[in-house]
Amino acid sequence: MQNGMNPRRFASILSLNDFEQAARRRLPRPVFGYIAGASEDNASATATRESFLAFSLVPRVLVDVSKRSSSTLLFGKHYAAPFGVAPMGLSALSAYRGDIVLAAAAARGNVPMIMSGSSLIRLEEVVAVNPDAWFQAYLPGEDVRIAALVERVKAAGYKTLVITVDTPVAANRENNVRTGFSAPLRPSIRLAWDGVTHPTWLFGTFLRTIVKHGMPHFENNYAERGAPILSASVLRDFSDRGHLTWKHFAAIRKMWPGTLIIKGIVNHADARQAVDMGADGVIVSNHGGRQLDGTVAPLRVLRHIVESVPNTPVMLDSGVRRGTDVLKAIALGAKLVFVGRPFGYAATIGGQAGVAHAIKILHEEVLRNMGLLGVASIGDIGRDYLFPGEMQMRGDARFPADAHQEPDRHWGLVADCTSC
Repeated sequence: MQNGMNPRRFASILSLNDFEQAARRRLPRPVFGYIAGASEDNASATATRESFLAFSLVPRVLVDVSKRSSSTLLFGKHYAAPFGVAPMGLSALSAYRGDIVLAAAAARGNVPMIMSGSSLIRLEEVVAVNPDAWFQAYLPGEDVRIAALVERVKAAGYKTLVITVDTPVAANRENNVRTGFSAPLRPSIRLAWDGVTHPTWLFGTFLRTIVKHGMPHFENNYAERGAPILSASVLRDFSDRGHLTWKHFAAIRKMWPGTLIIKGIVNHADARQAVDMGADGVIVSNHGGRQLDGTVAPLRVLRHIVESVPNTPVMLDSGVRRGTDVLKAIALGAKLVFVGRPFGYAATIGGQAGVAHAIKILHEEVLRNMGLLGVASIGDIGRDYLFPGEMQMRGDARFPADAHQEPDRHWGLVADCTSC
């Protein structure tokens, strides 16, 4: 599971961003394009990253930070840091046994990991490696299949179920077409060439998987096995979800005895309704910019959602790349953030060791930046440590020059800025 990677070869990997370029060289163009791409013009993906620049940090000095801790309590469990591994579909296509190495590294690093329902390894195998892993479900389109999937997840021993709700119809991912990606992959001369010209991936991931485990299939969209990942004619059996409503969420709440989280929320009214219907947690997310292009960046609406459900843990994913990003989200009220693509790239180039190195990098950034910010514990971080300097410096009329001296007026404008 280490992909033959000597940890000393990570010497040039200094940040999460460095994993992307290394993965680009290793992966065939269609596979890398699937991971890196977003929808349409990538407007949401770009805006999501830029949203972290809209807030500057305001450090305090002469604070004893010698014994600082990033320990985070969430749903009764103490984690080592306030971040986790986001669900990523098809991880076993970009890294050998991808879901398993992600789960194992998260368990070893004591951070939460969410397994994607669009995965190629059976959910039962993943929970065996990490009993605390969460499972993310894309709801099937038929009530009987929803019930069967929930029962399967329950029987496997998962304690936390994450329902992703921002995929009622398929997104317009033009990038997939341009890079030659489809699900399932269709054999072609171009696909064969992409594989041959990337021998490390071809022999170390794809052919190794087939030899040891057979042709990968979509294993967890339903209670039963789905389509193979490589097929000349089979279409992925992905039921339409356009008719799903809150009544389906309510039905799942009745079926599921454990922690239930809703993911894909950017509207405070939806967060309030989810909690009223029994959600134990909310993940504010725009799917990494992969669904509706132009959707607001999660960080911009985070505080508004936190205030709408003050007694419920609110988490965030999409766009987090640095320890400072983590701290900004925490300051706006997030209990924890999830990181996706960089951990997937880390698995690509180094297997479990690569993911462990990525977790270590981000954890060290969080701890270092806490010291520089002047806080000793995650719970100490609040809105007093933020200033919307970037937008104010650009002369944005929504942020007056004296905003920091009038926090109530300033933060009210930020909270209501759902279209910026």
